Amino acid sequence: MIETLAVIPARYGSTRLPAKPLMEIGGVPLVIRVLRNALRCRGVDRTLVATDDDRIASVVEDWGGEAMMTPKDLPSGGDRVAYVAERIESRYVLNIQGDDPLVGPEMVDPLMEALKSDPSVPLAVLAKRIERPEEIDSPDIVKMVFDKRGNALYFSRSPIPYRRVGEAACYKHIGPYAYRRDFLLRFSSWDQTELERSESLEMLRVLERGYPIRCVETYRDTIEIDTMEDVKSLERYLQEVEDE
Repeated sequence: MIETLAVIPARYGSTRLPAKPLMEIGGVPLVIRVLRNALRCRGVDRTLVATDDDRIASVVEDWGGEAMMTPKDLPSGGDRVAYVAERIESRYVLNIQGDDPLVGPEMVDPLMEALKSDPSVPLAVLAKRIERPEEIDSPDIVKMVFDKRGNALYFSRSPIPYRRVGEAACYKHIGPYAYRRDFLLRFSSWDQTELERSESLEMLRVLERGYPIRCVETYRDTIEIDTMEDVKSLERYLQEVEDE
């Protein structure tokens, strides 16, 4: 049994950007950019791509990565990750988003520390304070609120908290999910909940069942690819890095 397994779910049939994992950015497919950065995380013992499409699997393997085929009818990325976790024994499982090409150790390490330092935490995610006002109203940005211990109260695509009085900070969820494997396998056995279906957010399946989610604040932002504007933002970022 290994300690930490990292799985990158990569579905071919994205609604907004069809074949998104294979979209080339700077000459490199998106899924490969994610995989390369995930492999930089030294605390991870095995990293692979979980996909429902032979074309994605072939690209991953051609670039020297490992891929596992999963059923097409799985309802969420978390379920795709759980499918792999059932077949590979580990203590912890990282769900690394297939549309997050800037993922790296500075995002993964704090999540793993949250799990290892507190046995009561079954799932940990990153919370980034929102700095751009337009992100608050964007349904593509998942907003979150959490208590004084860092445990999640709710996640939503709508602006939360509502600013009736004062200027409460708004946070968004970014980056990977870190699970204890046994909890992930339980999560995948549960039916989707009404709130999860309504918001299209699998974290709500956990909260509706009464389990805690630890929110770890981070000061590092990322660029998740959901729209063509995100692609342009990433290309600008990569050009700036190359010019430095």
